[in-house]
Amino acid sequence: MVKIPAHVATLPGPLPEWDAQWSRLVTVDTVDGSRTFHVLDTLPALRAQGREPTGTILALHGNPTWSYLWRGLAAATLAGAVADGGAGAGGRIWRVIAPDQLDMGYSERLEHDALPTTHGTGYRRIAERVSDFDTVVQQLLPEGGALAARETRASADSRTADSPTGKLATAGSATPQPATPAHPIITIGHDWGGLLSLTWAARHPELVDAVISLNTGVHQPEGMPLPVPLRAALSGPMLPTSTVLTDWFLRTTLALGQGPLRPEIRDAFSSPYRGLDARGGIGGFVADIPATPSHPSYAELQQLGTDIAGISSPALLIWGPKDPVFVDYFLRDLRERLPQADLHRIEGASHLVSEDADVPGIALRWLAQQFPAEQAPGQQARASEETGAVEAAVMAAESSTDELAPLIFEALDQRAGDRAIASVDMSHKPPQQVTWRQLTRVVDGIARGLQDLGLQKGDRVSLLVTPGNTLTAVLYGVLKAGGVAVVADTGLGVAGMSRAIKAADPKWIIGLKPGLTLARAAKWPGRRLGVGRFDRLERAALGIETTINELSRTRSQVPIALPGPDDEAAVLYTSGSTGPAKGVRYTHARLGALARTLREQFKVHEGTGWVAGFAPFALLGPGLGISSVTPDMSVTKPRTLTAAALADAIIAGKSTMVFASPAAHKNVVATAGDLTEAQRASFLDIELVLSAGAPVPLSLMDQLAELFPNAEIRSPYGMTEGLMLTNIDRDGVAAAEAQSRDHGVCVGKPVSRVSFALAPLDELGDTTEELLIGEAAAGILGEFVVSAPHVKAGYDVLWDTDRASKRDALAGLTWHRTNDIGHFDAEGRVWLEGRLQHVLSTPLGPLAPGGVEAVVDKVPSVSRSAVVGVGPVGTQAVVVVLEPEADARLKPGIAPLELADAVRAAAREHYPHDIAAVLVASTFPTDIRHNSKIDRLRLATWADSVLRGETIRKP
Repeated sequence: MVKIPAHVATLPGPLPEWDAQWSRLVTVDTVDGSRTFHVLDTLPALRAQGREPTGTILALHGNPTWSYLWRGLAAATLAGAVADGGAGAGGRIWRVIAPDQLDMGYSERLEHDALPTTHGTGYRRIAERVSDFDTVVQQLLPEGGALAARETRASADSRTADSPTGKLATAGSATPQPATPAHPIITIGHDWGGLLSLTWAARHPELVDAVISLNTGVHQPEGMPLPVPLRAALSGPMLPTSTVLTDWFLRTTLALGQGPLRPEIRDAFSSPYRGLDARGGIGGFVADIPATPSHPSYAELQQLGTDIAGISSPALLIWGPKDPVFVDYFLRDLRERLPQADLHRIEGASHLVSEDADVPGIALRWLAQQFPAEQAPGQQARASEETGAVEAAVMAAESSTDELAPLIFEALDQRAGDRAIASVDMSHKPPQQVTWRQLTRVVDGIARGLQDLGLQKGDRVSLLVTPGNTLTAVLYGVLKAGGVAVVADTGLGVAGMSRAIKAADPKWIIGLKPGLTLARAAKWPGRRLGVGRFDRLERAALGIETTINELSRTRSQVPIALPGPDDEAAVLYTSGSTGPAKGVRYTHARLGALARTLREQFKVHEGTGWVAGFAPFALLGPGLGISSVTPDMSVTKPRTLTAAALADAIIAGKSTMVFASPAAHKNVVATAGDLTEAQRASFLDIELVLSAGAPVPLSLMDQLAELFPNAEIRSPYGMTEGLMLTNIDRDGVAAAEAQSRDHGVCVGKPVSRVSFALAPLDELGDTTEELLIGEAAAGILGEFVVSAPHVKAGYDVLWDTDRASKRDALAGLTWHRTNDIGHFDAEGRVWLEGRLQHVLSTPLGPLAPGGVEAVVDKVPSVSRSAVVGVGPVGTQAVVVVLEPEADARLKPGIAPLELADAVRAAAREHYPHDIAAVLVASTFPTDIRHNSKIDRLRLATWADSVLRGETIRKP
């Protein structure tokens, strides 16, 4: 066998996004002699700036990358500031140490066989690579203060042990806080570097304070095939050909991103591997993948997995789910080994996640939260003075808070013997009615059956069942059994549902035949339970263990092990109208608080029942203790609700309330002419009509008042993260529009137990850190933030998104950023004017689209309008896009001069901004779930193309 001799690579020359100060060669004694490593080390650059590190990040790359992978992290730490708070704004100064592994990057090339094989010689094994990393960082750490850090940590541990509470209290804190290391040491790794760095951290708990890992894998289960790129590289003669004799493996890896790398970045990654004698390490690394128990490194890999499971320090996982190498299984396995880990899953990101997304920003924001620098003297006192008014107002709003609300499934127990109608499903012919007694018995049977099958508290259960009696029973059975209901409806589309369910990572799937068929085709995780009838072949093909009908007949007398208030109850998904749908986590306490709020606001009494044509509320009726009717419609397609279908549902359930989205109500109004006399008469029994999911114009409220003459017409404001925050009726909307010159959509005042504050916008339209409340907030444009017992517990598998959605805790509460913008009027009412990402950044400052649209919508021939910005931030031009009335017969493109003049005149009465252009669109792009929310970003792109003179097409 031909040998390739050992040699030291030449330091990298000028490379994009790389500072020559970062490169250094370090020679250390390893397990097989003295070796020279190339190391990215930011210490010289820090000292050139006159700074000393107060924390160290140890980074390790995988195969076939090198320390160039961590250039963004190095640059971010040296910049001294990270968006939303991090290093710089009173934060730590992080030193980054990132060695190139031997035979990789610009580290020494070893003498080894020219053609790698599984049992070849001269190549680094996993155990040796962990040892190499240890040798390098142990030599470099003292330069960054690690010895002092050890002493400080030992002293802190001693003081903690002597503390009666086992924790150290910080000055001014109400409760003891854990000690923060004077000089924390963190590991971060990617690919095989993730596995190796985690192993080193596990074996040095006295040094490591936290761990971060990007896409990596710890355990390859028996019977599970290797990922395709690795399988191809390992197949017989392909190993040397794909990894050493050619650069196929290198090129394939560098292509595993959201999009192609820029040529200069790709060339920089490839620069250490030009030539056969430089690529031996790539082949050796692949050859050392222990795919079978007979592999020399198999036993060591098993030990590494055991060691990693022993890590108790804080952990963060940043994951690209499109990775074809480290698929979802590896993330699931890693989370089981590190149950304390925070997770940020970046939809769309692939194997090279740090090239696809802002990994440095996420990592440094997490570190800033875990290891805050000491606060400057007096800083806390100033903060308290500034927020005193907010705290006082919040405490006043919270004075009505009473004891913990009943859990949502307890409402069924209270009516367990009731033979009155609990639920009606109009999709069946004839309609299927279920009494409270029947529903409770089925729910309990499902709960016991699930627990008998092995469902544990906290297990996630994906529900692939259409709204109706069956879904209601399954949902409450899952909740009562302690499962976490994952609700991602078909309104997200197949791709959106697949993203959501894979992110939620359920252990169970309960579905109808179409849902289970899709689950199998899309390889969604989870044990399968069927809804409906399945023959033996279908059960085998779909992997169905049993059916819900069989479970519901469980008659065990063993008490159901009920969940507690703080246990997770559900993951509900947002509409996806502003990006990939986000999973919103609710605990049982928060769902219970929601049910209490709805009961109070809707004045639920004996005999109350509703027709729920709005997906989120179709499942809440039993939790409110009221009868619920699901109309004959596609709940995920609101425009399919007709007036006749609504009337039939009212009659079947003897309902007193109607809840639907604005799109559904518009179609009810449009089809009211088809009603029979009996159907129209049923509308007289309705006491309350509710519309939510999107702003409800007064004109639609007036139309509904004509159809339901004995009903209050109300429009609650909320979102998936907080399903009811304010409430207003038709008279309140009319009064608000008549009494003031405010514009937008008035959604009323906060309901009981809900607190609102306002974060003003800066000149570019970004949210400031200031919070205003009461008179100080009146008339100021800003983002609304809210706090309530029924607001979300957090976003699921989106650590950084969840962090960004929260404002500082005041008066013991956590504030949720709604992303909705607008203002309070002098009466304290909330006026919505759009979403934060839709704010126009004009030369006159930020402009919210909703206010201008409210004015323009009153112009004759205009059905609705959308205001968008075109051009660079800070100088955006204001463009108004119109959707004309059906009889206006306007062509898409530039609006007629007379109509444009009328729009400009209407806007000029209230706003100083010039309208650069008025356009006409045949229809507006909207979200799938509500059919009401305008996709403004898409519309802005269309407007820009029209103004550029490009071919006019549908937006």
